[in-house]
Amino acid sequence: MMGRMKLFGAALATLCSGAVLAADLPGSRDLEVLPRFPASQIVAFKEAPDVERIYPQGSIRRISGRLRYEREILVQGQHSAVTYELPRTHSADQVFNASREALLEQGAELLYWCQGRECGASNLWANAVFGNATLYGSDDQQAYALLRLAEPNHESLLALYSITRGNRRAYLHAEQLDAGTPLGELLPTPATLLRQLRTDGQLRLPGEAKADSAWVEVLARSLNLDSTLRVSLAGSQAQDWRGALIEQRVREARLELAEGSDEALTVRLLR
Repeated sequence: MMGRMKLFGAALATLCSGAVLAADLPGSRDLEVLPRFPASQIVAFKEAPDVERIYPQGSIRRISGRLRYEREILVQGQHSAVTYELPRTHSADQVFNASREALLEQGAELLYWCQGRECGASNLWANAVFGNATLYGSDDQQAYALLRLAEPNHESLLALYSITRGNRRAYLHAEQLDAGTPLGELLPTPATLLRQLRTDGQLRLPGEAKADSAWVEVLARSLNLDSTLRVSLAGSQAQDWRGALIEQRVREARLELAEGSDEALTVRLLR
C-alpha cells in the first residue's frame, strides 16, 4: 500500500511542477469513492437514474455473432461512468493498480480481476461492455476489475478498466452502479483470489465469510491453483478454516495458524 502512496505523491509532484492540464469535460465529476489520479483529465462522463448492466466475471468472447461471458453479474440501478485520460508520466497499469488498492483500503471486495489477453478482446470491452470506443486499444495493455463497495455502499458495484491505445495514450474508465435491489451474496473467482494473494501478499475475507460457507470452496480452489504456495491463517475462526480447507484437499503442510482475534479471516502468503 505504501507503493500506492508514493505513486500518487510522485504524480502530484509532477502536477505541481508546472504541468498545464486541459479542462475536464463540462458537467463531469469524479466518483466520490474513487480518488482521482493527479494530472488525469476527464474525457467522458455519463450518468442515468435507472440502467441495467451486465458486468463480466471472466473473459469475454464473441461466438457466432453473440457475446459470451464466462461468468457475469446482472444488476440494475443508478449508474455513473467516468473516463480519464492519464498523464504521460505514468502507465495505465500503474494508475489501475493505485486505484484498485485505494478501493481495497476503503474495504471494497474484489470480485474479479484480469490482465492483458486473459481478459479477452479489447474491442469487445470498449464497444460491447462499456460503450466507449475511446477504450479500444492493445489486448496486451488492458486490465479490468470488478469490486463490491464497502458500507454504506455495499449494494453498489464498481468496475475499473484501463487501456493503452496504439498512440500510447492511456485511459482509466470507472463505473459505479448503485443497485435498486439487494445484491445478495457475491463471491470472487478463485483465480482472482490467487492473483490478489500473489500481488498484495494477503487476503482479508469479508466478515460474512465463514468456515462453513461457500467461501471455503472458493478459497480452497484458489489455493489449489498453485500447490506450491504456503499461507498463514489468522482470525477467531482460523482453526475452523484450516480444518475446512483440509477437507477441501488443501494439503495440511501448506496451512499455518497465526495469531489474530478478528472475526474476519486473513490469509497471508508465506515467502
